[in-house]
Amino acid sequence: MLGNADLIELTALRHALHRAPEVSGQEVDTARRIAGELSALNPAELITGLGGHGVAAIFDSGAPGPVVLFRAELDALPIPEAPHVDWVSEHPGVSHVCGHDGHMAMLMGLARLIARKPVAKGRVVALFQPAEETGAGARAVIADPQFARIAPDFAFAIHGLPGLPRGYVGTKPGLMNCASVGLKITLSGKTAHAADPGAGRSPLPVFARLAPVLEALGPGGELDDSFRLVTLTHLSVGEPTFGIAPGEGVLYATLRTGGDDSLAALEAEIRARVAQEAEAAGLGLMIEEHDRFAASVNAAEAVGIARQAMDALKIAHGEEGVPMRASEDFGLFGHGAQSAMLCLGVGRDAPALHNPDYDFPDDLIGTGAHLFERIARDLLG
Repeated sequence: MLGNADLIELTALRHALHRAPEVSGQEVDTARRIAGELSALNPAELITGLGGHGVAAIFDSGAPGPVVLFRAELDALPIPEAPHVDWVSEHPGVSHVCGHDGHMAMLMGLARLIARKPVAKGRVVALFQPAEETGAGARAVIADPQFARIAPDFAFAIHGLPGLPRGYVGTKPGLMNCASVGLKITLSGKTAHAADPGAGRSPLPVFARLAPVLEALGPGGELDDSFRLVTLTHLSVGEPTFGIAPGEGVLYATLRTGGDDSLAALEAEIRARVAQEAEAAGLGLMIEEHDRFAASVNAAEAVGIARQAMDALKIAHGEEGVPMRASEDFGLFGHGAQSAMLCLGVGRDAPALHNPDYDFPDDLIGTGAHLFERIARDLLG
């Protein structure tokens, strides 16, 4: 059990992390601070530089048994924070308005508990993952040869979720977070004088035709296996001037589906349609992908273990608020392990994630840490 001194120190850690956020791939100081905190707990092994700046502490019982991984995220967002708390970000334009500072504090709480009272069998792994917000971190961690020393049998993560009652946990077997990818579509033609636009090749008419077509390919609707959503997030064509007919344009589209296979199918359709339009108009085409996320799909066994732990701790739980359209870079851990994402309610009226005034509630640090611990002990003794 975490005592008052633990909770005060873990809260201070969260505030320190909140003041010094770092974006995906640049979590150098955050990783250094986390590694220092973990080192003081004397884990059997401390892995750093995992998939970039990832950090993993392995607590080994010395007896055969499953490997149970618990994950938090190191990175912050390139979003300016509203100055609404004393521990506001000191890095202009960067903030922990997705709550990763709180997730790290919860996982550090688990590490303290396991360090003091080791499990009876198997191993507990506290993984602090880099680059979650871009979808690149989990893939890099798993591809790192050091990850072979972890090879989890079970994987769990907690994400704070506004809109749910404070302290309530939403989870279910099956889809929890959508698969998604961002496509940057660049069409290149030829500029012309605005008085003679026919002398050039403008991408504007092509984008005008494509926009409704792409949106129709992903209309949204009920979040199930057939769910497909295409969101056009940015369009830029030509220069802001009256004398030049445009010769180049860029369109950003985010593709989101209820599964990895359906995302691949939707992406193939869009690439084919864009290529067809570009060729017909005599335009050059380049498509770049960004922020690719695998779907997060909860294993029934892992969800059952988490529900048992929540019942024991008298934590209210159910399926409210899930699955989510938003993506989460946790799904790939479920390809090699029984995994479960748990959504911890931070309040029905709490500011939304990625809003400038979102702040993870300190009083939930203990809730998450004790839930992680109960899962570990139910599996490992």
